[in-house]
Amino acid sequence: MKRSVSPNSTAGKDRQAEVQQIITILHKWGIHTLGQLAMLDKEQLGARLGPEAIRMWERANGQFNRVIKLVQPPESFEESFEFEHEIETAEPLLFMLRRFLEQLAVRLSGIYFVAKELTLRITFTNKQQYERWFKIPQPTNDVDLLFRMLQTHLENCKSEHPIVAVALSAQPIKPAREQFGLFETTLRDPSQLSETLARLSALLGAERVGTPVLQETHRPDAFRLEPFTWAVESAVPSGESSHALRTAHATAVRRFRPAVSASVFLDEDRAAHVRSADIRGNVIERRGPYLISGNWWDEKSWARAEWDLQTENGEIVRVHEAEGTWKIDGVYD
Repeated sequence: MKRSVSPNSTAGKDRQAEVQQIITILHKWGIHTLGQLAMLDKEQLGARLGPEAIRMWERANGQFNRVIKLVQPPESFEESFEFEHEIETAEPLLFMLRRFLEQLAVRLSGIYFVAKELTLRITFTNKQQYERWFKIPQPTNDVDLLFRMLQTHLENCKSEHPIVAVALSAQPIKPAREQFGLFETTLRDPSQLSETLARLSALLGAERVGTPVLQETHRPDAFRLEPFTWAVESAVPSGESSHALRTAHATAVRRFRPAVSASVFLDEDRAAHVRSADIRGNVIERRGPYLISGNWWDEKSWARAEWDLQTENGEIVRVHEAEGTWKIDGVYD
C-alpha cells in the first residue's frame, strides 16, 4: 500500500533533503543532465547513493510508472448571463432562457440524464434577486415543455426595477422507469397537468391551488390546501373486498357549498318544519342537537348545533344553527 506524503509533512521534508543531497553528490561527479544520469550503472548507483537514487535513475530512463488517479470534476448544469443594457420587457429574458434550456438539454442528454428541477434567478438593478424553484412532475429534457413552464410563470411576474442578469440551473436525475400493475395507470400527460397547475397558480395565487386536506378539528369543512401530487393507489385496500367498501359507505351526505339558508319552525324547542328554496316539509323524525365548538381560546372561536331531520316526503337533511341563523348543510343520499 502506498501512502501519499504531503510536502509540508516531516517525511516530505526529509525526502526533499535526501534528493537535494543526491543532486549535490551527482554534481560533484560531473553529472548535470538527465542523459548523463541515465548512462550510469543502476546497481552501482543504488549501492552508493541508496534507493532514492535508483528512483531518480528510473525516471531519467523512462522506467518509472506512476498511477494516475482519475478525478471526476463535479458537473454543474447552470447557465448565466449579464445583460449589457438593462431590460424592462420579458422578450429578451425569454430569449436567453430558451438558449439556456437548449444548452442544458444537450449537456444532460450527453450523459443520459434528464432535468428534474429548475432554479431561476433574476438580478435587478437594486441588487435584489428573485429566485424561483420549479418542480418538474415528469423529469424531461423537452425544451419546449420546460420553456412553457418558465414562460407561464413570467407572464404574471412584475417588478419595479429593470433586470441586469439572469441565471438558470438544472438538477439532473436518471430517467425514471416504473412498471404498473394490470389495473394501475399513470397520468396521460403529467407535463400538461403541471402546466395547467402553473397557470392556475399564476391566475389565482399559489395558496389557492392544490389538494384539499381536512384539518384535525371538529369544525365542519375546515381544510387546508397542500401542493398537488399524483400517486397510484389500489382501488381496493388489501384485505378488504369491494362489497365491504360499498357497505361501509352506503350512506353519504351530499353537502351544499356554501350551505343553503333555511327557516326552521320550532315546536317546544323541537324542529317541526323546515323550509328552503328547494327543500320544505314537516319534520317527522329528528336526531340532535349535536353541539360542537372550537377555538374557544382565541378570537376565532366558533360554536354550532346540528340536527339530522327527516321530512314527510322522505328527505333526510343535515341542518345547523349558529347565532340564531339556520342553514342546510346537505342531504343524505
